[in-house]
Amino acid sequence: MADQDTAQIRQQRDEDIVRLNPMEHVRKRPGMYVGGTDSKALHHLIYEVVDNSIDEALAGRCDHIMVTLYDDNIVAVQDNGGGIPVGINPSTGKPTVEGVMTEIGMGGKFGSGAYKVSGGLHGVGVSAVNALSTEMRTNVWRDGFLWEQSYKQGKVASKLKKIREMEPGEHTGTRQTFQPDFTVLEHNNFNFEVLAQRFREMAFVTRRVNITLRDERKQPIPHETSFYFEGGLYSYVRYLNRNRRPLHDPVYLEKEIEITREGKEPIIIGVEVAFQYNDSSNVVEMAFANTINTPDGGTHLTGLRSAITGVINRYARKSGLLKEKEPNFSGNDTLEGITAIVSVKHPDPSFESQTKVKLINPEVQGAVSQVVTEAFNEFLEENPREARRIVDKCMTSMRAREAARKARDLVRSGPSLLESTTLPGKLADCSQKGDGAEIYIVEGDSAGGSAKQGRDRHFQAILPLRGKILNTERARMDKVLDSNEIKALISTLGTGISEDFSVENLRYGRVIIMTDADVDGSHIRTLLLTFFFRHMQAIIADGHLYIAQPPIYLLKSGKKSEYVYPEAGLSEQEVLNKALKKYDQPDKVGVQRYKGLGEMNPDQLWETTMDPATRTLLQVTIDDAAEADRVFDMLMGSSVPPRRRFIQTHAKSVRNLDV
Repeated sequence: MADQDTAQIRQQRDEDIVRLNPMEHVRKRPGMYVGGTDSKALHHLIYEVVDNSIDEALAGRCDHIMVTLYDDNIVAVQDNGGGIPVGINPSTGKPTVEGVMTEIGMGGKFGSGAYKVSGGLHGVGVSAVNALSTEMRTNVWRDGFLWEQSYKQGKVASKLKKIREMEPGEHTGTRQTFQPDFTVLEHNNFNFEVLAQRFREMAFVTRRVNITLRDERKQPIPHETSFYFEGGLYSYVRYLNRNRRPLHDPVYLEKEIEITREGKEPIIIGVEVAFQYNDSSNVVEMAFANTINTPDGGTHLTGLRSAITGVINRYARKSGLLKEKEPNFSGNDTLEGITAIVSVKHPDPSFESQTKVKLINPEVQGAVSQVVTEAFNEFLEENPREARRIVDKCMTSMRAREAARKARDLVRSGPSLLESTTLPGKLADCSQKGDGAEIYIVEGDSAGGSAKQGRDRHFQAILPLRGKILNTERARMDKVLDSNEIKALISTLGTGISEDFSVENLRYGRVIIMTDADVDGSHIRTLLLTFFFRHMQAIIADGHLYIAQPPIYLLKSGKKSEYVYPEAGLSEQEVLNKALKKYDQPDKVGVQRYKGLGEMNPDQLWETTMDPATRTLLQVTIDDAAEADRVFDMLMGSSVPPRRRFIQTHAKSVRNLDV
């Protein structure tokens, strides 16, 4: 009997084994290749194709890239590079372009001839895009002809064929046209602004390359913008700091350095760095490897940080600005208020994953550190006044950090914050904890009372806040920790803050901001978003932060009642007019405007805003951290002129708001 059971188990295991070819594996596990199936992954398809064109630019064969958006999420990416080879590949017996488009691991970036440096070294980029597209078409201008081949879901749909002879003066290049397969990916639309931010970034990092983004979906007049920068990272730092008060001109360096490797040939690593201190306390760091943004940093960013900290400490000691008994500045002290960008070009980069979020080459850290140390030492020696400003800022940061440490120590050693808070509304906790639980952060006692009565006590907690919390964009950590409302919020969430922060300790799966639909409510929501972005960004990044969408109107016609909710891009009056059009006699419809959540009774608040079966929640995401940083600094920072310009520019679009 035992032998029979063993044989049956063995048979079941054999049948469970499924062999997928590489392109089928891409469709089965898209997260391994493009990071998921969501909107971010959708845009990543375009980035993979554009990265190939950028590689052509790095090789000196391309200076213009055109990305065009069409209806039905069709995209075309065209460059004036050398064009994908179309001859028969000796290893496959097929046209090279066919192998590049349909075989994982095939490309011109593995050898040493075609590309000196490249971002797409995994050899899966454009073929993965092909696998995740319902249809894809490749056009190549090369060898005197325009060539074309088409594919469906990564498989060849037509043989490579000549379309026509190239005209005199017509440039070589490649055009990739594809439509994402929404049976695999979540259905989303390409966002022009998200793409524009990415291509602006690419143009800064890849100097003297024109990247054009054109939106043919906006008829009758298409929307088009181009990005071209001569100044590289120097210009990029100035762009990011344009709404801040810098303490000095950007420190800029660009150098190639030879690295010897045991048992291997020496390699040349190109290093480009720019950084500039400003009068804020925010840190903006960006890192690139072969023009690919590595959001999780890596060895290049580590080398930059350690070099800056070391140089400042040595200069401060040497000049007597740091006394003998005073401790060295920490990395947190020397990086406060810095906007820094590092870009390296490596012939053989290693990344943590196909989506290239982190560079892991160990030799890069030393190369970057060496180059930055030399250049920054020279800058400080030649600019003593600016050097003094930088050291003074580090000193202020160190003192504020010490004050914040003492404040945290008092928090740890004192009574529970929830017991000591002076907020009139106490936390109404729920019995469940973890992913299934959620907390509503509400404005004031009135809304808090309705929310507490209307909630489901099993999984919904309520934390009322009194008035407007501190603007954390302008406050140092010791001042932040002195705010009763913020202390109550920190304690309730359970994550800690600053050096103690850990998103793993978050007590609720959803953190929901629920404020009134008026000017004060919008301001409180913005202050809370600023706090989360600056001090608990991982809560946003991990998808825990939401904004509740309460109704703004209640319409009554006879026995019929209808709630009307905000709509993106429409003023409140436009939303109301749209809703009233559904009624035969709109002038006889009773309209109640909800100015505050406290105007709703508990049953109404539950039905419209808190019941998971009927409510609408907006999830807060960060598509571009650098742009988000700029917006928060502009709207909530201390510099008034940029905020005034923004308000004057956008005042027309909000003139119809009923506030």
